[in-house]
Amino acid sequence: MIALAAAWIIPLLGFGGYALDRAMVGTITRNFENQLDFALTAMVSAADLDDVGEVRFLRPLGDQRFFEPYSGLYWQVSAEGQEPFRSRSLWDRILGGPPQADCRKPCRYASKRFAGETLRIVGRQIKLPGSDTSFYFQVAQSTRDLDEQVKLLRTIMFWSLGGLGVSLLALAALQSTYGLSPLEKVSRAIAAIRSGEAKRVGSDFPDEIAPLISEINELLEHNERQAEASRRHAGNLAHALKTPMSVLIGESQGRDDPLALTVAAQVQVMRRHVDHQLARARAAGRRGASTSRADVWPALEAIARTVGRIHRDRDITIDIAGDKHKVFRGERQDLDEMVGNLVDNAALHGGGRVFITVAGGPGSVEILVEDDGRGIPEAARARLFARGERLDTDKPGTGLGLAIVRDVAEIYGGSVALEESEDLGGLLVRLTLPAV
Repeated sequence: MIALAAAWIIPLLGFGGYALDRAMVGTITRNFENQLDFALTAMVSAADLDDVGEVRFLRPLGDQRFFEPYSGLYWQVSAEGQEPFRSRSLWDRILGGPPQADCRKPCRYASKRFAGETLRIVGRQIKLPGSDTSFYFQVAQSTRDLDEQVKLLRTIMFWSLGGLGVSLLALAALQSTYGLSPLEKVSRAIAAIRSGEAKRVGSDFPDEIAPLISEINELLEHNERQAEASRRHAGNLAHALKTPMSVLIGESQGRDDPLALTVAAQVQVMRRHVDHQLARARAAGRRGASTSRADVWPALEAIARTVGRIHRDRDITIDIAGDKHKVFRGERQDLDEMVGNLVDNAALHGGGRVFITVAGGPGSVEILVEDDGRGIPEAARARLFARGERLDTDKPGTGLGLAIVRDVAEIYGGSVALEESEDLGGLLVRLTLPAV
């Protein structure tokens, strides 16, 4: 908007300044020449012939500058074969003849006959009564005063129009900045919603922005309703499927024929997929609609106690030097599900020790889960993120934990990486999530 205002104001002032310059300079120049015309008319009206046929004035010309040498205002009367009759101001100098053969009407022209002095001359050929001789009357004036007036006029006009242009651009910048400041406030309000500091955009906005705010809030409310409906439908579908799957498992138990074994195996596959998609649906819905926060340290302590009760022979430790003030930008339930899966896997497949660390920079939280197990070769680590993929088939489980952790973390904009633990020698899982 400021650039558009500048693209309009600057050329407009330029064209206006040029037109004003032409008009003002033309007016000053015409006034200058009109004074010369007046002096020429006075010369002609005062001229007469003496006894020898030379021109003399019946009365002196009124301007005192005609009597001061080199004053810048001169007159001269010349004729062919006669010595020029000239003003005292010319002193020892002579004006030139007519610029063209016919100057019966006034001829106006510039002359640089005198060094360092530009003259503006008005001349006219006149035949006085009683004489056949054509006399050439001239009035000349230095353009020094005219040039100074034009220079002063242009200086005033330049600074005036320049100041006007700067003022207009400053006004345009002020209007644009002040006029668009509510939109910046809207941007900050939306950022606060994304960071979990607010749930809706406030109403303290100008009337022109109020419809936009209303639409944004209605959109947020609509998204929440859609997300809630999606979670509800996903939950209903999962529960609707789990009942017949439980019936199938119950019917297949206690039988060792191939059909019963096949049904049991496929139902387990179906259950893993249902659990996985249900977890994704819940996390996606909460991520799209929730502005919740979850304290990381209390969640880790609760998970450590719960998993410790399940695996009583395992030593689960939380690093006391970790950051106890980290806050996850998301739902506590999703945080519990991700970290719970990682700690449970480490307790199940490790050698007996599980170590949990909290770290991370501004805007992020890193949860490191290490175990003292055999570790996993780097080439095989990527396979663990596949749904149902397991490297240790001797232990119970569905092979779904890391896939759920990865999917939920990615929904929140986070990531999961598998590394080697330097302290315990087993596997290190690095979970990175957004923090408030």
